Amino acid sequence: MRICLTSTVALAIVLLLPIASVNASPETAHIFWKDLRPATQAIAEDAGLPMIAAKLPDHGETLSVNLQDKTVQLAGYALPVDREGDLVYQFLLVPWTGACSHMPTPPPNQIVLVTPAHPYKMSEAYQPVSVTGTLQPGMEKSQLFILDGVSVIQSGYTVRKAEVASVDSVPDTVTLPVNSPWSFLNKNKK
Repeated sequence: MRICLTSTVALAIVLLLPIASVNASPETAHIFWKDLRPATQAIAEDAGLPMIAAKLPDHGETLSVNLQDKTVQLAGYALPVDREGDLVYQFLLVPWTGACSHMPTPPPNQIVLVTPAHPYKMSEAYQPVSVTGTLQPGMEKSQLFILDGVSVIQSGYTVRKAEVASVDSVPDTVTLPVNSPWSFLNKNKK
């Protein structure tokens, strides 16, 4: 009887292994903003901040397709697109504070349109957050309501059903020039 029970348990384990591997969470790649642009494209600091899409030969529309369908984690600054009170249903993740609002917009390959899995409670615009989810390259346009009117912002990537968490700092943030009206938001002083 003991041999039959052991064989039955072993058979159950063998049969359940494929199910367990299907349900296992995929490996999360921790990426930085530089991973979203071609290696030949200058970073904002090199291009003389603020870097704008018009300065780039491809207008910042060259995307990193090698990250398509990969589960990634990226830190940046959240700029609400769709919100109700302090609950945010969709936001743009940008590499520096002030981007898209009173400063030129980063190129599309430096903007991620994020839809959280659950509404995210945000206390302030440009709140530093970490986003984890499946990255999809593809141009999307979002209508952004800012103080001086409406802007249409083009993002190069989307992450839907994202897990969003507050962070204290963004590891690869671009530091704004001293004369920026948004420099008070920089939490990473060099």
